[in-house]
Amino acid sequence: MAAPVAPQPITEHPFAGDPVFDAHVGGKMAVAATAAVDSREELSKAYTPGVARVCEAIAADPSLTQTYTWVPNTVAVVTDGTAVLGLGDIGPAAAMPVMEGKAVLFKEFGGVDGVPICLDTTDADEIVETVVRLAPSFGGINLEDIAAPRCFEIEDRLKELLDIPVFHDDQHGTAVVVLAALENALRLTGRTYAGTRVVISGAGAAGVAVTRILLEAGITDLVVTDRTGILSTDRDDLTAVKRTVAELTDGRTVRSGSLADALAGADVYVGVSGGTVPEEVVATMADDAIVFALANPHPEVHPEVAHRHARVVATGRSDFPNQINNVLAFPGIFRGAFDARATAITEGMKLAAAHALAALVTEELREDLIVPSPFDPRVGPAVASAVAAAARADGVARA
Repeated sequence: MAAPVAPQPITEHPFAGDPVFDAHVGGKMAVAATAAVDSREELSKAYTPGVARVCEAIAADPSLTQTYTWVPNTVAVVTDGTAVLGLGDIGPAAAMPVMEGKAVLFKEFGGVDGVPICLDTTDADEIVETVVRLAPSFGGINLEDIAAPRCFEIEDRLKELLDIPVFHDDQHGTAVVVLAALENALRLTGRTYAGTRVVISGAGAAGVAVTRILLEAGITDLVVTDRTGILSTDRDDLTAVKRTVAELTDGRTVRSGSLADALAGADVYVGVSGGTVPEEVVATMADDAIVFALANPHPEVHPEVAHRHARVVATGRSDFPNQINNVLAFPGIFRGAFDARATAITEGMKLAAAHALAALVTEELREDLIVPSPFDPRVGPAVASAVAAAARADGVARA
């Protein structure tokens, strides 16, 4: 049998010499075989005729895909390219480097096989139909970089239609890590969930998910703002999603006004908006304030400014302490969901992931260390174990 032909390395390309572009030449991932095909006997087992016996067994009992294929350990990383990083609507082709990167992180930090899929449509019906048709090939669906509010509809519909985990990381991955970081920040500053006033700037995918998980965790006084101001049921310009958020946060102390009005006396600021908060507004927050300015690459409040008025500061950047990085969450969440053969990812599983992350820095906890490093080898296993246990407790586990 002829030896396999390896792809030829690309030695010249338009941005040769730039280390970032050099690292992306030829893509960042490849398919690796786990079965030997280096002899006639091995080839006949991995492929025809032997493979026909496995196909027939699966046809008779489709659940055997969980044993005899890669499906139960494989996640589709799906985007339409409309909300890529901080770049916005750059289209499916330009989104591929990010989806490849996501798949690499799944494998590196969770042992999960990820397949990047960039769809050439922004129509919600077409995206849902396409993913449903692809679903038999995967154990889970990770939605990525799909613009709000369409992302909410797509995720909700897929959850209804599929019996495998569906997870929009821009929403829930961010929310899980924010909750973990906030849990430890509250401990440092001597606060409780029920006694803390939180302001979230931004009512997009991340803002809505952060709102929901903080309410689930026990925050009772929470204000969400958009470009117009505080989301209130008194406003008549809200989308359906924003109106739901306004109803969920109806018990807040400040019910109307601007972001500046909301931040006066607030304990916590969570920025997921990409806007800018003037220093004089940050200065009006409560003593020992907590500022999570998560916009990338430019935080809503620069850490140097935030530290002048806040005790605990976090960003979405890797060059400052306390990075709110989704890689702390999504690989372990899918690993745990797959280990439990979960049919869905529940709110309980997300809360469990956040609590597991927070617990990893209990002994080392300090103002510049409220979440573990992504390179801490305990992260993936701790999150996976907590998520799998929560899946069983919530009744969505099949193993």
